[in-house]
Amino acid sequence: MNTTETTASPSALDRFFDISRRGSSIGTEVRGGLVTFVTMAYIVILNPIILSGKPDVDGTVLDFAAVSAATALTAGVMTILFGLITRLPFAFAAGLGINAFVAFSVVGEVTWAEAMALVMINGIIIVLLAATGLRKLIFDAVPVQLKLAITVAIGLFIAFIGFVNSGFVTATGEASPPVGLGVGGSVASVPTLMFVLTLLLTGILVARKVKGGMLIGIVTGTVLSIVVEAIWHLGPATENAGGWGLTVPALSGSPVSVPDLSLIGAVDFGFDLGKVSIVTLVMLVFTLVFSNFFDAMGTMTGLAKEANLADAKGDFPRIKSALIVEGVGAIAGGATSSSSATVFVESGSGIGEGARTGLANVVTGLVFLLAMFFTPLTSIVPTEVAAAALVVVGAMMLSQIAHIDLTDFRVLLPVFLTATVMPLTYSIANGIGAGFISWVLVNALSGRAKQISPLLWIVAAGFVIFFARGPLEALLGV
Repeated sequence: MNTTETTASPSALDRFFDISRRGSSIGTEVRGGLVTFVTMAYIVILNPIILSGKPDVDGTVLDFAAVSAATALTAGVMTILFGLITRLPFAFAAGLGINAFVAFSVVGEVTWAEAMALVMINGIIIVLLAATGLRKLIFDAVPVQLKLAITVAIGLFIAFIGFVNSGFVTATGEASPPVGLGVGGSVASVPTLMFVLTLLLTGILVARKVKGGMLIGIVTGTVLSIVVEAIWHLGPATENAGGWGLTVPALSGSPVSVPDLSLIGAVDFGFDLGKVSIVTLVMLVFTLVFSNFFDAMGTMTGLAKEANLADAKGDFPRIKSALIVEGVGAIAGGATSSSSATVFVESGSGIGEGARTGLANVVTGLVFLLAMFFTPLTSIVPTEVAAAALVVVGAMMLSQIAHIDLTDFRVLLPVFLTATVMPLTYSIANGIGAGFISWVLVNALSGRAKQISPLLWIVAAGFVIFFARGPLEALLGV
């Protein structure tokens, strides 16, 4: 058996991705890539729900199937590209938060084609910042404690996404408490029960260090969900109370569909300045750049730390290339009308499965490209089951808090704000901003002003503008 495992092809693959050097194997990378795809597959459904559900200023609505195909295509191409260039296991897809901002704020001012042009401009700016080294300088200016805090915060954010997606935590509709357990304070639906069972099973397998534990948990949860749906016919939650969330674990009709790629290139840089002002366009681009820039930086910091690829300062291999390619993801997302493609926090699920190299990205990307033709199959894994993997990953990332010295309140408060604001506001950028601003002010006014990098002051000031953009827009008459 050993002779068949030492052929030239696996050896070349190993050398290219540094698989053995990072303590991984081809099998582990493949499993990790598959797990990452399974936990991200919902974006092929969720992104078109967000983008195609909102008409622009001219009343134009994007086609659901076309957005779905463009989402899968962009995710596949960018994930593979990132894996080949950086050799890192960070998968790409349309960024949540950014797509919502585009759908509910940007297209309130411009057309869809113009909105995607703004997304591309945002990407070009990010690429220039990365290529000139400014993005790396800002990254280096962030204290190690804040980088670790971002990792912890993203872990809590991922877990919170899982809890919400599964229906384990829901909005109460009341002023207090704003969220609660399940429905009426109890786990009242079968899909949420499947989340709990998948979470416990996956947790047990991971605790026992079973190879492929995360993937086994997801597959088992999906099979059980298919059986449950076949027996009780719960259907979607939009039609039946207690039904499934975004995806129903049942296949109806043909599993194969021809992808609609008509949205590729549907971009318009000829902004109608009679309908939208230059100031408005600048504010929209500013918000896109800030969200994209710091969401990606925070996510990559957390994922690199979780994969044990970051050094003591938080740097990771080929960081400049990673920052440049991430900007290219925004350009690609705008060009395909699928919104900015960026590093996905769900990549942590593949890392939790053992992925350490870009080979996992190649696997994830190839499955995304296949998903263009098998969109019905990607919807079989229920959101509730995928959510269980996110909670497990969140727990893993939380362990980084042990490396932060919380005995100094000048560290404790910014770390606390980063870790709480991020999940509670559902925004990585908001959490990072709260942490940066509080770090600068608390340390500066308690005798440590000289220890703060000038770039951190500038970034903190930028975040003040970012948080106050609503009043500023009103003041400027935007």
